[in-house]
Order: sequence, then structure tokens, then C-alpha cells
Amino acid sequence: MATQHKFSFLMKLMILALVFQCSISATDKDKQECESSLVGLATCLPYVGGNAKAPTPDCCNGLKGVLKTNKKCLCLVIKDRNDPDLGLSINVTLALGLPAVCNAPANVSQCPALLHMDPNSPDAQVFFPGGHSSSSSISGSPAGSPIPGKRIDL
Repeated sequence: MATQHKFSFLMKLMILALVFQCSISATDKDKQECESSLVGLATCLPYVGGNAKAPTPDCCNGLKGVLKTNKKCLCLVIKDRNDPDLGLSINVTLALGLPAVCNAPANVSQCPALLHMDPNSPDAQVFFPGGHSSSSSISGSPAGSPIPGKRIDL
């Protein structure tokens, strides 16, 4: 059964990569850069989907790899969370807090700049938990404390 769930998550991640590849938008270059990195996040889907109490070591290792090679890839997945073609459901609070839980600090308030977004736009506000602030950082959140947010589809 676990193998079946893992296969299902991997298939969803492959669809996510294909959607990123086929999508026509101003962020095509960013999406192409992130295609291979997304595979590293496949094992995180049960956690960010709210189906696991904690991320697996594989998830955290994959996240650390993504943050090391291209920080904007995690930002891009969170930004494109409402894309109906993806068919994934994540808890944005868990996704934003994943670096802290995995002991891989990341300043998500930098995401709008990395993605060339207006920091005051509604899409950018998800990266500023608790309000717009240039010092918002998930690295300062205790591993067990969630960042206020809501469950949304990715």
C-alpha cells in the first residue's frame, strides 16, 4: 500500500513537472529551471498534503538539495499552488514551514523577489505570514509551531 501511495505521489509530481514545462507564461524560464528539482520534493507530498505528521528524512534531504541548487523552486511550487491542472492539494502553512521543520532555514520573504513578483501583489502575500514584512523568515519559527495559513489546492 505504501508503494502504491509513493507511486501516486510520484505520478502527481511528474504531472506537475509536465505542467511547468508546457505552461506559457512570464515564468517559463523559472519553471524549466525547476523541473528536475521537483523530483527531490516528491517524498514531501504526504507531509505538505497533511497526510503525515512529519516529513521523512528523504523529504528533508530533497528539500535541502532544492534549496541548495535553486531556492526559487520551492517558491514557485507555492506560488503556483492554485493551478487546477496540477491536481495536488497541499497545506500552505506546512509547505512554508517545511524548511524550519527540516532544519533547512529559508527566508521565504525573498520569494517575491526571486520570482520577479510585486511584493505588494495578492499572490506575493502568501510569502509574508502574519503580514508584509521584509524580515519574515521561517528560519525563526520553532519546528513544532505552524505559521498561520490556510489549506489550499496546489
